[in-house]
Amino acid sequence: MTDAPPPRTACAIAGGGPAGIMLGFLLARAGVEVVVFEKHQDFLRDFRGDTIHPSTLQIMHELGLLDAFLALPHQEVRELHGIVGDTEITLADFRHLPTHCHFIAMMPQWNFLDFLARQGSHYPGFHLAMQAEVTELIEHGGRIAGVRGEAPGGRFEVRADLVIGADGRHSVVRERAGLKVVTLGAPIDVLWMRLSKRPGDPDNTAGRINGGRMLVTLDRGDYWQCAFVIRKDGFAAVRARGLDKFREDIVAIAPFLRDRVGELRDWDDVKLLTVAVDRLERWWRSGLLCIGDSAHAMSPIGGVGINLAIQDAVAAANILAVPLRDGNLADAHLASVQRRRTLPTRLTQAMQVAIQQRVIDPVLRSDAPLTAPWPVRLFNKAPLLARLPARLIGMGIRPEHVRSPAIRSPAAQAGV
Repeated sequence: MTDAPPPRTACAIAGGGPAGIMLGFLLARAGVEVVVFEKHQDFLRDFRGDTIHPSTLQIMHELGLLDAFLALPHQEVRELHGIVGDTEITLADFRHLPTHCHFIAMMPQWNFLDFLARQGSHYPGFHLAMQAEVTELIEHGGRIAGVRGEAPGGRFEVRADLVIGADGRHSVVRERAGLKVVTLGAPIDVLWMRLSKRPGDPDNTAGRINGGRMLVTLDRGDYWQCAFVIRKDGFAAVRARGLDKFREDIVAIAPFLRDRVGELRDWDDVKLLTVAVDRLERWWRSGLLCIGDSAHAMSPIGGVGINLAIQDAVAAANILAVPLRDGNLADAHLASVQRRRTLPTRLTQAMQVAIQQRVIDPVLRSDAPLTAPWPVRLFNKAPLLARLPARLIGMGIRPEHVRSPAIRSPAAQAGV
């Protein structure tokens, strides 16, 4: 699946994350020549977004790939629970969504990306260049006309009708393009780690809030993927208190983990995610478009970042595939992608910022025992309320559907 980049292509995509790989696959499926550049030698990075929401599973269903996708190892989360103080609440119930799948699939992101890359490789127009990092943009006549970068074989230059920035929240593409970033702010960071799962443990994914602490435990089958929320730029202070104190903080909020916090042997077992919430004022220039985290970095609240990135990719393919294939791409098409995705981006970020500022930040500022407020306790009295967060988390605002055309792949023609 790793190709030497051709000197010219219809679309050059910087970044082999969910947005980049999905868009590359969809464009190649529509008959567009595309190169995806991924700077790493593989997709194996720990503690990436591993939640595949019902909206993304719906896309896989519409592509006819769902059965093969769900044959990969995964866990299915049908409800999200919160434990506020001593009160457990069902915060989201996905079992009633108007989607094909009524659950979140927990799957390592590298398996998801490998799967999409394999599907893309069935089409002759799909090229994936690993260990190839885009470092510069080519500009000609006031428009972006390609990319330059570095790979093990030396520097490369690829001319393209369209460059896609899908290279994450620290996007080189958007920085080189001079696109203005609007920073919304985030008062939190997150420490990620894994702890073993044992018989007798709780049987659900849950977020725990109490005594100035917040911990999310994601059920990954034989281990817990844990997210410990801290104040912004507070990791140095956490480390200064020592690893033993950090282990005590985990046990204070999740006593069932007492017998295994020793698995955190040193600080190398704890990974810092610096949370940022921002978005581009304009996502495009002539010949260039940013999508996913490159266009809008999301908070980890709700785990929706990967799914918004996928939705961006589907919308972009729906709008851009035919103009790219037919050679008549215009700036109006790029502006149309941004218009399509602006509302869900802004509303989702507004909800995340509100939760950060009004719920999480006040909790982290006080170490007093917490009692669940009445609006939260109402979820237990009226279970139907859990369907609204489920829809916002599981489907998002303005979910996309696959409308881009499809050519028959050589594998399909051969009956593979």
